[in-house]
Amino acid sequence: MSGLVVQNITQRTTKEIRVGPLGLEAFLSIPVDARGLVVFAHGSGSSRFSPRNQFVAAELQKAGLATLLFDLLLSAEADDRRRVFDIPLLAERVADVASWLGQYAETEDLNIGYWGSSTGAAAALVAAAQRGSPARAIVSRGGRPDLAGLYLERVTAPTLLLVGGQDHEVIKLNKKAYAQLKCLKSMKLIPGATHLFAEPGCLEQVVQLTTDWFCTYLDAGQN
Repeated sequence: MSGLVVQNITQRTTKEIRVGPLGLEAFLSIPVDARGLVVFAHGSGSSRFSPRNQFVAAELQKAGLATLLFDLLLSAEADDRRRVFDIPLLAERVADVASWLGQYAETEDLNIGYWGSSTGAAAALVAAAQRGSPARAIVSRGGRPDLAGLYLERVTAPTLLLVGGQDHEVIKLNKKAYAQLKCLKSMKLIPGATHLFAEPGCLEQVVQLTTDWFCTYLDAGQN
């Protein structure tokens, strides 16, 4: 594990580290007096360098939330499309990293939430459905929660599904998944947004809803 500090801003420190039993590459950002930790589960072969996820993470940090962006796949696995859509494998990686964070000195006292996009949303939900999961809240952005299947009924963490208002097929899939969830839940459509939320102001709406959700359910007072 590397302890190299690659960025140090007032109120925030970002480290490039290796996490979990496989030493997956990650960026860990911890604001002063962090109120919780959001673990990003990227989807469809994306990585910790995803500009959209990095943007969301930076905004969460401004709200006092620590973030972890990590590669779910090793470099040797990234080009294998079967791995990209292997939800059980990706979920195991999310769960392993969350367990590791619970023993890491800088994060062991922080409540954990999962933020997933595309297939990463399904992986986050399957990981959260496992017995003893530390997940206190989940947000899916343009995700495929339907791919979590029967695991949806086992999720207990408050779950927010965010979908572009013009992403019609994904709206249908999210509605199906939403009906299966038994936990505290909410589903929001972002008006005018397509799948990647690239339209002006749409990703900012995602950030606001995401921040509100995690600040509500990851706050230390929720212990």
